[in-house]
Amino acid sequence: MRVALASWTIRHAGGIESYLEQIIPAMRATGLDVAFFHEVDQPSDRARIDIGDVPLFSVASNGADAALTALRAWKPDVLYMHGLSDTRTFQRLTALGPSVSFIHTYSGTCISGSKTHTRPNVIPCSKRFGAMCLVHYFPRGCGGRNPVTMWELYRKEQQQLATLQRQSAVVTHSAHMQRELAAHGVAADVIPFAIHSRDTSGDPNATKSCDIIFAGRMDYVKGGLLLLDAAQQIRRELNRSLRVVFAGDGPDRRLWESRGATISKEDPEVAVEFAGWCDEARLGMLMGGTRLLVVPSVWPEPFGSVGMAAARLGVPAAAFAVGGIPQWLHDGVNGHLASASPPTAAGLAGAVVKCLQDPQHYEELSRGARQMAAHFTMERHLP
Repeated sequence: MRVALASWTIRHAGGIESYLEQIIPAMRATGLDVAFFHEVDQPSDRARIDIGDVPLFSVASNGADAALTALRAWKPDVLYMHGLSDTRTFQRLTALGPSVSFIHTYSGTCISGSKTHTRPNVIPCSKRFGAMCLVHYFPRGCGGRNPVTMWELYRKEQQQLATLQRQSAVVTHSAHMQRELAAHGVAADVIPFAIHSRDTSGDPNATKSCDIIFAGRMDYVKGGLLLLDAAQQIRRELNRSLRVVFAGDGPDRRLWESRGATISKEDPEVAVEFAGWCDEARLGMLMGGTRLLVVPSVWPEPFGSVGMAAARLGVPAAAFAVGGIPQWLHDGVNGHLASASPPTAAGLAGAVVKCLQDPQHYEELSRGARQMAAHFTMERHLP
């Protein structure tokens, strides 16, 4: 059987691209013939997805018409879609044959894709996508401030949803996303998300030089400022010095760096460091030397695969109970959840302290993290 994977980019931009780099060799190992189709070659400063020697069909290099014509000539039996950006390309790919979409984000169910209200308070949005979203967009702070952009994005997401509803099958990684899609007339199956299958068990007794790591895109809805605001409370309640590392990049990085510097100046016992964007190997090294992953997202994370990347190393997590995070973070088992009604720095600090305060409980959480990670393997994802 021939399977063509399709994605918006061929470069690492986030968790989706890490997944694609894993699934290609895994599918080939089962005897499938695999090809890769992509729209753009961005971000230019990031590494390319390692697709090996599979056939490549590139809109960026050859244009949409030529790439689609070449893919059609390859005669795929199934198209496996992962977040196409251009609605027309998505439609044309769907017309080539049976298509399966893996929904990683709020594509087709939100104008901005954040599924979050930022006014008057930051809360996840539970509304069904439709014309009323245009009414709420500015008053509730759903996205930017340009009405033309709002309308263009609305029309794009309308078309994305219509194409999604015509897919042969839809899969996703959390019950939260399954409910979100069902509310929009899309039946989706939940399958265990695959984390890297390479042996990264590490030494559970290795010295942990870092207390807390944040790993992800640095923008407002990722909650970095809440973590920074919680740092001094965490340090006081633990009654010892605290080291926090931020791994990633994004539009709010400078703001977070400034806040971190201020906090460290006010309380020298709190060390805040910024490691920048990290490839998988570097991030694995940082996580392996860290006691706790904190996921302070205030938007409803569709899944939060970073949690399982840490869990495979025995690193538990603290996070707000939003979106798909409770799919893998079970309170008291492999970490602790903080209330998101509303999300507060004090609430997040409480969850972190629960994880780190008692050494025996921490060891239990670490074992629970490894056990949880065992449910999210390529073998379970692609039996």
